[in-house]
Amino acid sequence: MPNYFNYFTEIEERFQQRRGTLLLLSTLDWALIETWREAGIPLEAVLRGIDAAFDKYEARQKRGRMRRVNGLAWCAQAVMEAAEELREASAGAVPASAESRESGFEHERIAAHLESAAVALDAATIAPDACAAAAVRLRELAAEVRAVSPENAAVQDLESLERTLTVLEEKLFAALTAAAPEELLVALKEHAARELAPYRSRMGVVQLRQVERQFVQKQLLVHYSLPRLSLFYMSQQ
Repeated sequence: MPNYFNYFTEIEERFQQRRGTLLLLSTLDWALIETWREAGIPLEAVLRGIDAAFDKYEARQKRGRMRRVNGLAWCAQAVMEAAEELREASAGAVPASAESRESGFEHERIAAHLESAAVALDAATIAPDACAAAAVRLRELAAEVRAVSPENAAVQDLESLERTLTVLEEKLFAALTAAAPEELLVALKEHAARELAPYRSRMGVVQLRQVERQFVQKQLLVHYSLPRLSLFYMSQQ
């Protein structure tokens, strides 16, 4: 996938461009993007879906007054349709060469991201054992990243690292969920239900559950001031 690590930012920029205002994406929007990424929805399909949803919205708007689009979830159905169309169109096609892919992720920046996350986990006030173990592993990964020479690195190496970070995040989420008070988890699920209510007709049951899970996980990290490990959340500075 070209621009592999620009997945989040390109989706955000396209949504803002089509909406016509600099509306910051909500926690629900970011959770939805994560479900698309985890499901392997190509960036091209998401951008096509956003365009299709807004094209349809603008056509309807000319025929009558409509409420402004305030969330990315409004495009969810169009994104899934675009993904299916792209899948059918690419059946049997020869994959593009990976040589043209650009990550833009220098090794030192990656290592700094991992070490910064480790420091934040060291200061965790919940699930200390799990957080400490994750911090140790992140420092090991940072050392491994620095040990690989840039000329021998491949995009596949970054994708492998991203898979490892995904596993670490899942283990961390499991520990946080087990340690968090029941009332906090119930409150987060209720919050997710309220946020998702306007978009239930545009998403399938499975997607709704996935987005709710992502939403609760993200809110748990925010509540306890813990970092995201994924390279998608690495600072672009």
